[in-house]
Amino acid sequence: MSSIDWWVIISIAFAGSFGHCIGMCGGFIVAYSSTKIDPSMSRMDQLLRHGAYNIGRVSSYVLLGMAFGGLGSLFTVTMETHGALFIFAGVLMIITALSMLGLSKLLHALEHSFSNFKLFKLLFSRLIKSKSIRSFMALGMMNGFFPCGFVFFFAAKAASSASILDGGLIMAAFGLATVPTLLALGQSVNFMREIAFRQSMNRIAAIAILIYGIYSIYYGLAYFIDLPL
Repeated sequence: MSSIDWWVIISIAFAGSFGHCIGMCGGFIVAYSSTKIDPSMSRMDQLLRHGAYNIGRVSSYVLLGMAFGGLGSLFTVTMETHGALFIFAGVLMIITALSMLGLSKLLHALEHSFSNFKLFKLLFSRLIKSKSIRSFMALGMMNGFFPCGFVFFFAAKAASSASILDGGLIMAAFGLATVPTLLALGQSVNFMREIAFRQSMNRIAAIAILIYGIYSIYYGLAYFIDLPL
């Protein structure tokens, strides 16, 4: 990938972290911050626990990126299948953008249905009661595998890279770009009150994803018909 792609990925991830990530991961962070972290703990101890949660979350993203990158590599045997992969990824990106803009309920329904799974509820209940460092990391890993429209965009990008290594790096870049915002949220739950700012950043990220999705479809079509690139 070009250096421009990396900047786009990091910029979209950072902007979206103020909106979508706080909305999706905020519940996890508020839950463990209020039940697993004692206010009497030192700032360093609290930061260590928030850090463990984020390490677990980013680790899940890297594994997903490697899986999607590997899956994408299976569809690059011919130029046509490579183009079809870009078109498919672009469609997923557009669906993600529409969901973030509130114009589609498809991904929201998927996110909601997953949270009602008995296994998810059981694991969450056990982890939220434990105060060990490992439980914070495990909770972060579970959060990382939680279906999320924003994650779908980066998973689609990882798949379009058709590389296990690049797929993992793409998801690592995404996860790391969201860490500062979620660390700030963990240290100050009042951060969630800036609703207007969050909505604006969410729209910016969604529009960027929409444009990126359209470009991916256009790029994929170029494998089938003569289009200027």
